[in-house]
Amino acid sequence: MRSWMLPRGGRLVCLLIVLGAFGLLSAQEGNRASQSPTPTPQSRETNPPKPAAKDEPVVAAPVDPKTYKIGAEDMLNVRVWRENDLSGNVVVRPDGKITIPLAGEITAAGLTPELLSTKIAEALSKFLNKPEVIVSVMSVQSKRYYLSGNVGRSGPVPLVTPTTVLQALSAAGLGQWAKKNKIVIMRGAERIKFNYNEVIKGKKLEQNIYLQDGDHIYVP
Repeated sequence: MRSWMLPRGGRLVCLLIVLGAFGLLSAQEGNRASQSPTPTPQSRETNPPKPAAKDEPVVAAPVDPKTYKIGAEDMLNVRVWRENDLSGNVVVRPDGKITIPLAGEITAAGLTPELLSTKIAEALSKFLNKPEVIVSVMSVQSKRYYLSGNVGRSGPVPLVTPTTVLQALSAAGLGQWAKKNKIVIMRGAERIKFNYNEVIKGKKLEQNIYLQDGDHIYVP
């Protein structure tokens, strides 16, 4: 049986077709390679750390350093001039004391910030030459009054500065249906009546007393 064979010219044409197809495939692969982005090495830190912030200024609570009496849970800021290791914030413990490096334990409760500054300076004078100390009250937590009933904002409120009943109610806001003539301040076993309508009209202003630590204002 005679084998099937293409003439010489046909074989040449087939060879050219195969070579052309191979060249086309190679060109397509080259284009894909050229279009694909060149990988770049990733940086070690995509978000470099920001430089450390400088010390923020001390923002103290608006208390009078000559008259305010420090209590347990108050946060204080103790600054010793040119002694950063001895400076910082400290919370008064339930026993009324604080601990200062070198100075040790010092009773803070019952003292004003000015008196406490002097007391800390005296303790540090054993180790430093004429230390300068400033104590600031950062947060008042030892003294608070309470609001409940038909008020806009109820709950405990820090008693930072001398505050009257009217000032406390104005800050909290009264509810729409509040019985303004039957407000009561509970101070221990004592019940003190407060008529909002009279006070705002300038009548019986003796009702507008200053609040004490632990007072509870109830608005029916």
